Amino acid sequence: MIDHLTVKVSDYSKSKPFYLAALAPLGYAVAMEYGGGGGFGAPKPDLWIAQDPVNVRPVHIAFSAKDRATVDAFYSAAMAAGGRDNGPPGIRKDYHENYYAAFVYDPDGHNVEVVCHRPPAPARRARPARKAARRPARKAASRRAGKRTRRR
Repeated sequence: MIDHLTVKVSDYSKSKPFYLAALAPLGYAVAMEYGGGGGFGAPKPDLWIAQDPVNVRPVHIAFSAKDRATVDAFYSAAMAAGGRDNGPPGIRKDYHENYYAAFVYDPDGHNVEVVCHRPPAPARRARPARKAARRPARKAASRRAGKRTRRR
């Protein structure tokens, strides 16, 4: 199991808002910062972003999502934060029948993916609406007031 990963970026101040927005649906936030970099995670940092413009080499990183709605939320947030599309949310049957993922390029061209390996959640059936209990208004009012006692 990987404990953490560092990704080199050309400009931390440009990459930070992208990652904050894109990874928010996964519960990520800035956990630590230092000059020119920071650690993102929940609760501990497992993704570090370090400013190092000379050594930026695009990489592919993938995050696991608990459900497909989280994948969708990631994609929307990443695109709104300036990401470039590299594959909208959907099934990737080449990997397996339940591989539901989205891919976005960050400001430096890193391929950021969020994937859910679970089948879709079963659709919930709507419950029929309950009929309101019909009681005579006087009886209901006296029960609410608690004034009447029952006679035997």
